[in-house]
Amino acid sequence: MRVTSKGQVTIPKHIRDRLGIEPGSEVEFVETDAGAALVRVDSGRTRDELAETLRRRIDGMAGTLDLGGMTTDEYMEWLRGPREDLDLN
Repeated sequence: MRVTSKGQVTIPKHIRDRLGIEPGSEVEFVETDAGAALVRVDSGRTRDELAETLRRRIDGMAGTLDLGGMTTDEYMEWLRGPREDLDLN
């Protein structure tokens, strides 16, 4: 997705539907170690509470990806494709 000159982005419909984001809804971007995440702001919850909820959800996913015995480097190459710009010889 592209950021406009005004700093705006369009949230894809399937994400808006899943998160219950409607016109007038409050959302925030929360920094994570991986970058940033979009969260719907629930009334009565602070930014720190939302960030903690996100951290717990991310931590709950740890170890759930089955790489089929691949190393991290093998998985990254499979995911991205071979890096022809690197001379590994």
